[in-house]
Amino acid sequence: MDDWPLFGLRLRCGEVTLRPVREEDLPFLASILPDDFEQDPRLEPLPGLGAAADRRRLFCQEYWRALGTWSPSSWKLHLAVGFDGETVGVQTLEGDDFPALRTVDSASWLTRRVRGRGLGVAMRTAALGLAFERMGAVAAVSSAMPANAASLGVSRHLGYLENGVGLVVAPGGRVVELRHLRLTADRWRSAGHEVSVSGFEACRPWFGLV
Repeated sequence: MDDWPLFGLRLRCGEVTLRPVREEDLPFLASILPDDFEQDPRLEPLPGLGAAADRRRLFCQEYWRALGTWSPSSWKLHLAVGFDGETVGVQTLEGDDFPALRTVDSASWLTRRVRGRGLGVAMRTAALGLAFERMGAVAAVSSAMPANAASLGVSRHLGYLENGVGLVVAPGGRVVELRHLRLTADRWRSAGHEVSVSGFEACRPWFGLV
């Protein structure tokens, strides 16, 4: 689609491929969304809707919100993760005030049956390759609840360092603790990661890059 070149973006790391999520992907992705997917604790649940249905609702709304509010300074890119010919999860890359801060955040999830094969590391690596090698990011950050060992483990495996603890207020006044981590471009490059990126040049203005 010429008017939205982001759909032509392709990333690869090892056996894992990433491409932007399209609207037609939503029904299938929502159907495989795991029950332990850690959504933003600040998101308000819909009263009367079951937990599983509400997770699916929030997932779809987050996709539409990301497209509808995209700007060159602040954006959120949802990428469908492919492995062994199947779509198995989503990797998200986000930049708030990116042209000035040159810092990205990330989030991800995988269906349970493909976990434990290193895919979480590969898909985060692919997204970071786009950020550091093509977009000129100087740092990447990540946050997770202390109980989210998988996310914290991926971050530490890739060289993120501890960057403090924060608190957010969830609906109903519940206070949630988040562990923060940060990875610099120098630490990323020293690890020698191999990531393939195609279709990026047409997307540069979408990320506030000239």
